[in-house]
Amino acid sequence: MEREVYNFLNYLSVEKNYSKYTILNYERDINEFIGFIKRETINEFKEIDYKLLRFYLNEMFNKKYSSKTVSRNLSSLRTFFKYLLRNNVIENNPMILISNPKEEKKLPTYLNYNELENILDLPDQTTTIGLRDACILELLYSTGIRVGELVQIQVNDVDFFQNRIRILGKGNKERYVLFGKKCEKLLGDYLKHSRPKLINKSTHYMFLNKRGTGVSVRTVEMIIDGIVKKSSVKFNVSPHTLRHTFATHMLDNGADLNSVSELLGHANLNTTAIYTHVSNERLKQVYLNCHPRSNKKN
Repeated sequence: MEREVYNFLNYLSVEKNYSKYTILNYERDINEFIGFIKRETINEFKEIDYKLLRFYLNEMFNKKYSSKTVSRNLSSLRTFFKYLLRNNVIENNPMILISNPKEEKKLPTYLNYNELENILDLPDQTTTIGLRDACILELLYSTGIRVGELVQIQVNDVDFFQNRIRILGKGNKERYVLFGKKCEKLLGDYLKHSRPKLINKSTHYMFLNKRGTGVSVRTVEMIIDGIVKKSSVKFNVSPHTLRHTFATHMLDNGADLNSVSELLGHANLNTTAIYTHVSNERLKQVYLNCHPRSNKKN
């Protein structure tokens, strides 16, 4: 079975041209499933049937996985089983009988302006690492890019003349994101003062770790987690929270949905539409708190 998984991941890389981050997600989901079927003493993929998949689905819910996580896991398995069927590893595809769970209607978490400023101001920009961390935070918020996109940025991708960065998004789709004066200054300071001290061998990646190589997604997550723990913010903040914050603040300040969707690199406008619900909720609270006839308690 390991051979089929290896061939599938190679197919995603060579033929589908998926990013390393996307392939790692597929690998994690499939390996979790492989661990499950081995515990059930299944030795070949053709032994897997609908009942076993339903059992696996129940196990994920018993582990308290969110509907979103379960759906992502099932999506990985669907792609994998289609590959197995196309390559004659299995004769029938039992995944066609499995439906995704109903998605939870959960609004994305974002930072208000005071919370955001509190976090952005924390890194000590007089130090090599502090300046790098401040630049990472500012870039995530200023552009709304995904953390997987940030770690892939190379120095030559940054255009200081037009204040834009070339980004390779999901499926290696290219787009450009813009950045403002604050981000421009931090990027310039980082490239001048921090990056030369961090680099210890030839690499084109923009953001480097203490070993002088490109930072990983996990490293960025740990950087943000460490900064937030020193702040007054009392909830979990991830790199994606800064992406949510970018989108919400853009819409709050009058940006149209199509522009925000393009900057975020969304393939479907419906994916961006959830942020309008966030803005609408905020407007509702403003109305209830401020209008004298809103029926609020006096």
